[in-house]
Amino acid sequence: MARPKIKLNGVALPPQMIAAEAQHHPGRTPAAAFQAAARALIVRTLLLEEAARQEVKAAPGWIGTGKREMAEEAQIRQLLESRVPVPEVGEEACLSYYEERSDHLRAPELFEASHILFAAAPGEGEADARAKATAALVELAAQPKQFDALARALSDCPSKSGGGRLGQLVPGQIAPELEAALSQLQPGDIGRELVKSRWGFHIIRLDARMTSERLPFAYVREKIAAHLGERQWRRDVAAFIEGLVACAEIEGVDMAGKEFAKA
Repeated sequence: MARPKIKLNGVALPPQMIAAEAQHHPGRTPAAAFQAAARALIVRTLLLEEAARQEVKAAPGWIGTGKREMAEEAQIRQLLESRVPVPEVGEEACLSYYEERSDHLRAPELFEASHILFAAAPGEGEADARAKATAALVELAAQPKQFDALARALSDCPSKSGGGRLGQLVPGQIAPELEAALSQLQPGDIGRELVKSRWGFHIIRLDARMTSERLPFAYVREKIAAHLGERQWRRDVAAFIEGLVACAEIEGVDMAGKEFAKA
């Protein structure tokens, strides 16, 4: 079944052009991708026509390392910058956002830990490494203050030079097996069991834990303002594009009810 012709102000969009654009708009079906691509091309064309009507001049800028805007991209950017300025966000709006999302505006939980590693590749030398680690664990059960000395003497990790200290860590920064075991300890505790990872066997000690705390408003105020300003700007851009679409004659594709973003 042949696709209906897609026209903008009486001019048909070449199917080949839409098909080439469709690769950037994955859809559940080829037809859905084709329609999404057509909408994107229509929006882009309307923006460029509006930029030409307003005689927008723009020099391409850099959008990444070694990557410069295309001339049409620069025109669209300049048009939106002139017609849809980023709104200023007041103190009251920022404070309201801060109060509503206090659970999300927190510093990450931090913890400090140390370990003694007895290295063993999976299936290679595990028995010997486990035996040495077990002997060290028995010794530490009797003399926990020897942890640093044993780490310096026995550990196969570069942290041995600092007594096995791994420093300050955040969740997700170390192997999940170690993190799970450390979560069961209280500050100062040495794990009573060995922890196995892909590197071998570990004896662990939790040195400190700092719970997540709410960040002060003054610390996050600028980030909140930037977020709210960007969010409102995107809505304003969508409204601007909807105005261009409403004034155009479009055939063969449904533009109603679509949320438009920057082309």
